[in-house]
Amino acid sequence: MDELKQIPIWQGALIVLILLSQSTWLFIDARKRGSYPWFWGMWGLIQFPGPLIFYWLFVRKRWLRKGK
Repeated sequence: MDELKQIPIWQGALIVLILLSQSTWLFIDARKRGSYPWFWGMWGLIQFPGPLIFYWLFVRKRWLRKGK
């Protein structure tokens, strides 16, 4: 708990803003594409930038899809 006390409030707010923005964008885009929006949205809330990278590679890039 002492580690959290050392983080300035503006850094904590920035981290929350980044995670919420990422999660919202992943959810909305995955819903448009029919690709497990709740999974991407929840994963986007707990990590950065891993979910964005994996989403871009496995959902957005057509060259990785088989048969298309």
